Amino acid sequence: MDTKLVEQFEGLIDKYTELLLGEATDELKEKVKMWALYLHISKSMPPLAKHWNATYPKSKNELKEIINEIKKLNERYREENKKENLD
Repeated sequence: MDTKLVEQFEGLIDKYTELLLGEATDELKEKVKMWALYLHISKSMPPLAKHWNATYPKSKNELKEIINEIKKLNERYREENKKENLD
């Protein structure tokens, strides 16, 4: 794969994570990648997601925790921005 493409795509993920959560640590970027890809799979191929969930119930629960964490971090970030924009 083209190294330049990989670097540019990583930049896209970095910026997306920053805009979504307010910061872009390596850990958060990995969680956002998992969150985005899993949500896409669950919408585009629900039987595959259902099969994976049944095959790996512990991992499913860990992924649910990541999804909830992303949601909470995003909500907190939006609330903080809303307050800053009101000041």
